[in-house]
Parts: sequence; structure tokens; C-alpha cells
Amino acid sequence: MSEKLALQKRDVSGKKVKALRRQGLVTSVVYGKGIAPILTQSEYNPTEAAVTVSGYHSPIDLTIDGKAQLAMVKNVDIDPVRRTILNIEFQGISADEVVWAETPIALVGLGNSEAEKMHFSILQVLESVEVKAKPADLPEALEIDITHLASVGDSVTLGDIKLPKGVEFAEKDVDLEQVIANVYDPIAEAEAEAKADEEAAKAAATETAAEEAPAAEAPTESAPKAE
Repeated sequence: MSEKLALQKRDVSGKKVKALRRQGLVTSVVYGKGIAPILTQSEYNPTEAAVTVSGYHSPIDLTIDGKAQLAMVKNVDIDPVRRTILNIEFQGISADEVVWAETPIALVGLGNSEAEKMHFSILQVLESVEVKAKPADLPEALEIDITHLASVGDSVTLGDIKLPKGVEFAEKDVDLEQVIANVYDPIAEAEAEAKADEEAAKAAATETAAEEAPAAEAPTESAPKAE
């Protein structure tokens, strides 16, 4: 079920939008195929809630002054200090249109894998991937089972994901061998790092000692013997 958000058209733009933000409003713009850009605004709390849930992967049912418009979040500007939303770009779409979306990857069985039972760890190195589908078919997340991972070096890749019906990877030449998560031994890695640090410290100490050692005195010439 799509999130819902009510927007109102606005006439204020440029530096004047600061006044709107002081009133607890979020500025936004809605654009898309066959849609002339519409400057909009909305109340902060419901806007933050809708955008947090939908992210960049799920459609939002917008109403703009009461008129319905399906959309995707394309960009969110965040205040670098307060970490609050400043502005949002919505892309208007239609229900029959195939759209691209950045979709999270969820590891299923984390904490219960064979590797973790052996006190190894699972490291997720790929958090999301772009897919394409009609809005109604876009998944909230792509799930992949990792319970079978057992040994250091075991991994799951994009090719291991079973895409839902109607969903494809956005890129035709996507690398299906790209690793999503793998098994590593944190203890062995910590020991290797400690050994490397120790060897680096020894090398630095040796270099310092060589630099501080007094230079060998040059031999003095003996006085010529009297004849």
C-alpha cells in the first residue's frame, strides 16, 4: 500500500522559502513526463513520515490541492547541521509506467547462519540495487537467504536473488557476480591487523635508530714524517 501525502501549490521560491521552513513547512517540486514542474509545500511531520517509509523504492500517492498524482521520491535535500528535510523532488508517474527504483537488499536469517554459529561474522557490502517495474510491483526490499553460509569466504551475490514477478534489474549488464554479503573471521582479521601494526612499529623503530646513530668519524691524515 502506497504512502499518502497532501501537497499545496506555492508561489514562494528562492530565498523566500526560508520563511516557509520557519513555519514548519517542507518545500518540494513535482515534475515528470507530460507534467510541467509544480512548486509545492507540505507540513513537515507527515512529509517526513511518508518519505521515510517510501524512500526511493516505493511510490507515494500525492494529492496536489486535492488532485491525485502518483509519484516517486527522486531527491531529498537535507540540512547538514539539523539533519532535517529542506526540499524534495517528486517524479510524477502513471500506474502503467515502468519506473526505476533504488531498492534495499535485506538479509534473511541474519543471526542464524551456519557461519555465525561458528562465531564468524556476516558482512553486507551491498545495501541496495536499482530495479525496474510498474509502481504496483515495486518491492519494499529484495530478500536473500544467508542461513546456508558457513565458512570464511562464502558469499551471496546478485545472481542469488530471486526477483519478484514483474521486477527486473534496471541495468541490462548488471554484474550478477557482485557480492552482497560474505563471511569473515573477525578474530583472525584482528590478529592480522595487530601483527601488521607490530611489524610496522618495529620497522619504524629500526629506521629511527639508524637515523639517530652518530656518523662514523672520518680517518685523520697522519702528519708527514720528518726526513
